[in-house]
Amino acid sequence: MNKKRFFSSLIGFIVASIAALIFITTYSLKTPAYADGEWTGRGEGRNGPIEISLTVKNKKIVDYKILSESETDFAKPAIKSVLDQLLAQGNIKSYDAVSGATISSKGTVEAIRNALNQASGKKEKVAKEKDTSCDIVIIGAGGAGLCASIEAKQKGVKDVILLEKMGVVGGNTTSATGGLNAAETRFQKELGIADSKESFYSDTMKGGYNLNDSDLVHEMVNKAPETVDWLVSIGVDLTDVGKMAGSTNKRTHRPQGGAAVGAHMIPVLESAAKTLGVDLRKNSKVIDIISDNGSAAGVVVQKDNQTYTIKAKAVIIATGGFGANSKMVESYVPSLAGFGTTNHKGATGDAFAWIEKFDGQLTQMDQIQTHPTVVPSNGVMITEAVRGNGAIMVNREGKRFGTEMATRDVMSANVLAQTGKTAYLVFDTSVRKSLKAIEGYIEKGLLTEGQTPDELGEKLGMPTGSLAATISNYNTYVVNGSDPEFGRKASEMPRALSEGPYFAVEVGPAIHHTMGGIKINTKAEVLNSKNQVIPGLYAAGEVTGGVHGGNRLGGNAVADICVFGKIAADSAVEFINQ
Repeated sequence: MNKKRFFSSLIGFIVASIAALIFITTYSLKTPAYADGEWTGRGEGRNGPIEISLTVKNKKIVDYKILSESETDFAKPAIKSVLDQLLAQGNIKSYDAVSGATISSKGTVEAIRNALNQASGKKEKVAKEKDTSCDIVIIGAGGAGLCASIEAKQKGVKDVILLEKMGVVGGNTTSATGGLNAAETRFQKELGIADSKESFYSDTMKGGYNLNDSDLVHEMVNKAPETVDWLVSIGVDLTDVGKMAGSTNKRTHRPQGGAAVGAHMIPVLESAAKTLGVDLRKNSKVIDIISDNGSAAGVVVQKDNQTYTIKAKAVIIATGGFGANSKMVESYVPSLAGFGTTNHKGATGDAFAWIEKFDGQLTQMDQIQTHPTVVPSNGVMITEAVRGNGAIMVNREGKRFGTEMATRDVMSANVLAQTGKTAYLVFDTSVRKSLKAIEGYIEKGLLTEGQTPDELGEKLGMPTGSLAATISNYNTYVVNGSDPEFGRKASEMPRALSEGPYFAVEVGPAIHHTMGGIKINTKAEVLNSKNQVIPGLYAAGEVTGGVHGGNRLGGNAVADICVFGKIAADSAVEFINQ
């Protein structure tokens, strides 16, 4: 070997040795050293904390236990799925979230990481909360609270604190599937949809049996188009427009293809709020509003067994409704005792007690809506848009029992009158293709499928030929543009059900929306029992009452929370700048 080759080989050997050493060192640094024992961790799920324990033996994870969780029956398997992945790979560097249970999956990962931090000697630091102050404090990080926080920051407010008692943001808005109602929008015009604010107002009043506060309805209707544009400017996709029950025209704005609006909108709003510098604090439960000579002047907060105060120049309440507080629901409407709910665990009506010291006024508390198409076994709500896109409702006998586009209260009553107090939502592949939200129901395993109406009817235990006959009759009505049985309008029958396979899901009513709440005016100012404005106190969203009257139309909730969330922020900004 000549000297040139020798030195070349030597250099190659040295380089390879250094590379190997770097690889070994890097690998060693990335390999965690878990101590033997049982280690517990906690993460935040959709409905509350997920607590798990991990067993480490010979420095390897060998077992797990689910100590506590409050997730839905559908989401529970997601916890086990993520933990099984942990056992299989020995760490949680990557994982497959369970479709439709993303929050539960993420909460489980958070719990795992906290447990593994303890196993590797990392102690979790609990920050000591300190009394503080800000310009505007907002209670509740659902759709209304997030919109209010973004609007306040865009209007130049320096210090905005947004408090959320749950471990995740979104509240009931996360589960919103239909969309946002608005009339005379640019997206309607682009799609050739003729609509008017007058029609929107009339539909809302009629749907609410004229119990609505007409001034609030006018405000929502008038501000809805610009609110759609505002949301789109932030990054929310509302370019698809569909029709919901009780609406004369297509005015429900939603993501392309008819995807669920809430699961799309909340992450966009949260990201926008953080980008603008909103101080978002999760797991922060407000227990009272501070009064200073009758004016709202801040809040008292509980977090990690600590209590602290936030003094503020203005307070916005955006805590949502009380549909998950069964005792409160029953106290106002005893006939709803025992009903399930579509509401998230945090919708408990806490705010009503806070405003008593201000002589705050409540209104229409007995107006509570049930949603007619909720899966009884797990509380999953099937969006009204499925019916709007052409599905029918049949009973156990395979027969229709009313127009599928009736308002929610009428539909709920009709379903409860059927055998077993549930019914089946039935549709074909053409309806499936028309609405992306349906794919989520398929992924969750909620649907029964049959290649033909007869096969589907047989699987559902219906009398032979009954479902096929019902679908055949309905298809004739679609062709003729008239429903002589129940009066479903031609515009509400967009397609015949003739493309297999066919699908069905069992549904029944559950508590969905509380129309009553804190009384506000058109500036979202909270009123006392004398209809006087309480200085510095504002409210928006389902925590308020009056917008929806005796029944809320699908698509109006998202309009309500976004419109009045922005208005509450604008009014608060005006107040603190006086």
